[in-house]
Amino acid sequence: MHRHHRQLILALAVAASFGAAAAPHYGAWQDPVPAPGVNTAAAEGCPIESPDGKYLYFMSTREGGLGSLDIWRAAWNSALQSWDPATNLGDVVNSAAAEYCPTPLPGKWLLFVSSQQNSEDCSECAPMPTPPAGSPPAADLFLTRENPAHGWATPVHLNSYPDGPNTRGWEYSPSVVNTSEGTFLFFSSDGYADSQGQDIYMSRQRDDGSFGPGEKVVELSTTADDRMPNVRKDGLEIVFSSSRAGSGQDIYVATRPDTASPWSPPVRIDNTNINTPGSETRATLSRDGTRLYFGRKVDSNDPGDIYVSTRTRGRGGN
Repeated sequence: MHRHHRQLILALAVAASFGAAAAPHYGAWQDPVPAPGVNTAAAEGCPIESPDGKYLYFMSTREGGLGSLDIWRAAWNSALQSWDPATNLGDVVNSAAAEYCPTPLPGKWLLFVSSQQNSEDCSECAPMPTPPAGSPPAADLFLTRENPAHGWATPVHLNSYPDGPNTRGWEYSPSVVNTSEGTFLFFSSDGYADSQGQDIYMSRQRDDGSFGPGEKVVELSTTADDRMPNVRKDGLEIVFSSSRAGSGQDIYVATRPDTASPWSPPVRIDNTNINTPGSETRATLSRDGTRLYFGRKVDSNDPGDIYVSTRTRGRGGN
């Protein structure tokens, strides 16, 4: 592994050491509202809060970008109770390719997905079919870090199968969780030999700080399209999108009593104002688990907007 690559991944391991305490108890998800100050006439999606809740990262096709899909960031304005006008992350993170599914981590680290070509593209993976019309090109997981004085570091590719999690297919929605069993990277992919469309995968972090190839999380994956997982910081709850109900993408949730146990059978969030006849994708949880962000397309003509739902948090958590 390249020395710079190793340093970045090792630093990610430190930044991702979230820790966990007793599992909190939560109320039901309330009816969602459009994320204030974020949506435009262009496409917006892939929303996720920064760990401190001060920023919302998301994908957009709005004017001012560098490619078909770019990653943008908006700061929370507590006085207005809205997100301020978003800024593009610039030409180190974004490119003429498609960048999306950002995942900010403690320590100003950022995991994201990009379709840019690189010398580490998987050489042992099966070729992928032509994507459906309107889909971004096949993409891989990358890592970068923001320096307040110097900006974003050159993104590092997380290696390709069998050395790492990336394939020739589509990798979506990286989510890192630190547990007593180790540090794990959750994501979805359709590029593995056992993939049945998009499935949920988990990659274990090695002793040198790098991430290994993905292993399918069988209790979360079906022959339907299961994609874009996001794990709560204590590792006890996961949300993702799935077409297993037979229509468009809906948001599903699974839990587990501890991080050594398998996930419970996933259930569709039981709120008809969250899961609609449209398509709900890339759901993410705020660090405290009280806010659920997701993208929604009402129909094929809708470019997509970002929504947020809230729930109460009771005693028993950290």
